[in-house]
Order: sequence, then structure tokens, then C-alpha cells
Amino acid sequence: MNDAPLRFDTKIAVLLREDLETWQRLNVTAFLVSGLGTELPEVIGEPYEDADGVPYLRMFRQPVLVFEGTKETLTAAHTRALSRSLPRSVFTGDLFATGNDRDNRAAVRAVGTGELDLVGLAVYGPRNAVDKVLKGARMHP
Repeated sequence: MNDAPLRFDTKIAVLLREDLETWQRLNVTAFLVSGLGTELPEVIGEPYEDADGVPYLRMFRQPVLVFEGTKETLTAAHTRALSRSLPRSVFTGDLFATGNDRDNRAAVRAVGTGELDLVGLAVYGPRNAVDKVLKGARMHP
């Protein structure tokens, strides 16, 4: 049995706009990462089970790193993620005013790419590519 720590050549990262309230940061992060898990099965690990045999859902196989930055940092990261064709999910300020999935999608669809009021971005890919996307961001405190 190999007890060496498992290292990944990929990275899951969330970038949040620095002016969000605490509840917004948590909500946006949860929404953003849910998109990655549904589209990228390789990021999901095996199911969990406790010592009594009670099963639990699968979760990401690797850590999710959370960063923060200015609106400009977020816009630049979004542009870089698009140019690298990395899998991504977005959360815009407009989504705080909607109350359901259909209206969420309509709110994003109503705005051009360059005009999105980005408050959060999740991205997945090779470590070096994700690092380049996040240039200028800092780890969330």
C-alpha cells in the first residue's frame, strides 16, 4: 500500500470578488463548484462510507482553492479562462435578485460576455494554466 500523499496535476479554483458579504461568498462558492462536479466526472472521487457502513455522497477528489480579487482581477481572469478554453462556471451580481434556476440562466443569457457583472468564477484545469488565469488574485483569508 502506498501511503505517499496523492498529488494532482490539476487545480480547482474559485475566484470571488472582494466586496461580497460573507453569506454571498459562501453561496457563490457553493453554486460555482456545483457546475464543475456535474460536467467533469474526473474531479469526483469515490463514495464515502463510515465505520458502520453508512454511505455518503461522492465529493471532489482534490481541494478547492478559494481566491479573492477586485472586479478588474475577476474580469481579467474570466478573459484568460475563456482564451485557454478551461472549464468554468460564473456567478453574476444579477443572480442575487433571481429566485430560481430558469431566471438565473436567463439573467446570464441577457448580458454579453464583456458586460457580465462577475462576482465569482470557478475554473478547473492543469495547475499552471489555472495559476495563469488567477494572476493578480490572492488566497481568500
